Amino acid sequence: MRTICPECQTQAAVGVICPECMKAQRADTPKPVRRARASVRAMTGRPLVTYWIIGITAALFVIDYIPGLNLTSAFLFNSVYLVPDGWYGFQPWRLLTDMLAHSGIWHVGLNMLAVWMIGRSLEQLLGHVRFLVLYVLSGLAGSVAVALLAPGTSVIGASGAVFGLLGALLVIGRHIGANITGILIVVGINLVIGFLPGFSISWQAHVGGLAAGAIAGLIFARTRRADQRGLQYGLLAGLGAVLLALCAVPALIG
Repeated sequence: MRTICPECQTQAAVGVICPECMKAQRADTPKPVRRARASVRAMTGRPLVTYWIIGITAALFVIDYIPGLNLTSAFLFNSVYLVPDGWYGFQPWRLLTDMLAHSGIWHVGLNMLAVWMIGRSLEQLLGHVRFLVLYVLSGLAGSVAVALLAPGTSVIGASGAVFGLLGALLVIGRHIGANITGILIVVGINLVIGFLPGFSISWQAHVGGLAAGAIAGLIFARTRRADQRGLQYGLLAGLGAVLLALCAVPALIG
């Protein structure tokens, strides 16, 4: 038996343990157990990006009530804004700004509720930066899909980004062996609603966001190792570049 100074003492479930014993104990722990513990520690962070998305979106919705401001018209997306030297002017930033404004209290409320429900867990799995990249890419894909499949149609709202979160959650959940039946049901119901008459919902944005989110989720799931970090960044950048390039493709449906 050896003595140990107070500065070297490490508190454990069984009491105080010395650094050498702690190191030996960790070495004997199987890798899957260590990875699981690391995942649990990663899950303790706060989903700050989720809160910021909801806060900014809600604040802009309230500000839009200021007379004469009309953020909805300033932020909405239409493929006519992608035409250089066009009648309405070249405004490519609208590919993203349409995610920040909504047409009514139910519209913004349901979208932000979905962001809150999905983002709390998904952001902690991916990390803050990856979650934000996923959200932006999905929203961009929703606008691109509208430009290709419904040219001349004006859209607004974060539905494409929300469906991207769902798509990523489906793919990542499948890869980690989680039960994704409930997510499939939610996605299916919302996709069907977009095709029903009487609902002014852009199914094109839903499909575009879902596809991009699923692709991003596949990239995250297949490039999880530390030595694949560069590959992951490159693939995500490539996805963004493809989406932007698609803006120059003539509309598929006239």
